[in-house]
Amino acid sequence: MNELPHDPAILLSLLNMRLRDTDESLEDVCANLGAERDDVVARLAAAGFDYDEQSRRFR
Repeated sequence: MNELPHDPAILLSLLNMRLRDTDESLEDVCANLGAERDDVVARLAAAGFDYDEQSRRFR
């Protein structure tokens, strides 16, 4: 996850933007960014954000 922002708020914004604008799944976004899905979800969960599968965004 070296290419991803270290700040959780910026990471949240980046991921939600990609999920919204490119219509990719979280798995696809993570693969395209070279990150592990579980690591991304855990990192944002530690900052208080959860992934909503139905709406395909972090809250």
